[in-house]
Amino acid sequence: MKKVYCQIEKCLACRSCELACAAAHSESKDIVGALQEKEMPRSRVRVEFIDEKGTLQRVRAVAVQCRHCEEPLCEQACISGGIHRDEETGDIVVRLDKCVGCWSCIMVCPVGAIVKNENMHQALKCDFCPDLETPACIVACPTGALVYCEPEEMAKEQL
Repeated sequence: MKKVYCQIEKCLACRSCELACAAAHSESKDIVGALQEKEMPRSRVRVEFIDEKGTLQRVRAVAVQCRHCEEPLCEQACISGGIHRDEETGDIVVRLDKCVGCWSCIMVCPVGAIVKNENMHQALKCDFCPDLETPACIVACPTGALVYCEPEEMAKEQL
């Protein structure tokens, strides 16, 4: 199953991935239209800063999104059955019609990849942009820091 990986040595913290994700999940499907919508769309990816050496001398940016874990704690913690593994794709998905906004999934996610949609009282997470051939964050990344590939392909890249 393909996943999104962030090569932190290439990430500039430009937040293009965040904007593209929000636009892709908006009603209009573009950033200008999204800004005019009644409810602002939420990004399912966010850029965070990490201190690589623990000394604040090597702070780097990294895009954080759902890792679609093999044993997802969010699915186990979901009291309404709103989070489950899609049998066809293997992706971990949130069924918004079942989400009750208890935020249990947010509390247990080991990478902090689930965000609140306060207005709708629902949990949101990366869904790999199912309407697109390639997730919007990947296409928008100007440096190629975000990669959408199989884990084996990424392992080869790291060698």
